[in-house]
Amino acid sequence: MGYLIGVTALWAFSFSLIGVYLSGQVDSYFAVLTRIALATLLFLPFLKPQLLAHRHKLALMGIGAIQLGLMYVFFYQSFLLLSVPEVLLFTIFTPLYITLLDDAMARRFTPFYLLTALLAVIGAAVIRYDGIDSGFWLGFLVVQGANLCFAFGQVAYRHLATRLPPGLPQLSVFGWFYLGAVCLAIVAYLAFGNRSMMPTTGLQWSVLMWLGLAASGGGYFLWNKGATLVNAGALAIMNNALIPAGLLVNLVIWNRDADLARLALGGTIMLASLLVNEWWVKRRQSAELYRQA
Repeated sequence: MGYLIGVTALWAFSFSLIGVYLSGQVDSYFAVLTRIALATLLFLPFLKPQLLAHRHKLALMGIGAIQLGLMYVFFYQSFLLLSVPEVLLFTIFTPLYITLLDDAMARRFTPFYLLTALLAVIGAAVIRYDGIDSGFWLGFLVVQGANLCFAFGQVAYRHLATRLPPGLPQLSVFGWFYLGAVCLAIVAYLAFGNRSMMPTTGLQWSVLMWLGLAASGGGYFLWNKGATLVNAGALAIMNNALIPAGLLVNLVIWNRDADLARLALGGTIMLASLLVNEWWVKRRQSAELYRQA
């Protein structure tokens, strides 16, 4: 749990740094590529290819491409459509997606999740009830794309970790995760990047350096390592601990004029949707245990 708490504190500043210093000023695809490339360079010296079978290398690269590469593509685009507090609030559904992905792997479907999804949409509408437009809903959907990628990566990494050789030092193989992510980031930048929106100030380059080496480099390694050491319930809780931490940083330092009442009401409805979902999951698990007894 210590790993997850430490990364939560680290990532709490990332949302605001992106929204304040990079969004709309630096091409998002270049920012994604720079951030992932720096993280990759950080871990390449520790990489020991002989420790993993080729199938495990490809699996790690695939997980990295989705959890980090594709997630960042969605994530950075969302800041062009939404405010930082809105982006933060809309990440609340990651635990729900973890549950849905688990259902998909078990080849089952729970219609009850549609109710929690509806409550979530109502909460989103409350936040911007007098200013909803197509861009707002597009931003909402883009954040959900990022959430799905992040959730998939966590579920897949936990699953893969059980099949890796016992006692394997994760530091020596985690570079494959970043290599997969950087391959996707290169393709995305070459296809969609805007070469005229490069960083122009030392502050912007400093933010990219911090996000690449600390938040992405150390952060994702420690987060995924922590995810293998806790149960799914603790992992879900820590996913949403990012939200109050990030909001606190943004509202106190950068966004003091935000409509706190509306954010609180919409966020409460969204939190209620998550709590209803968690209640249902625990109820279903208890019923399954009772049937097995």
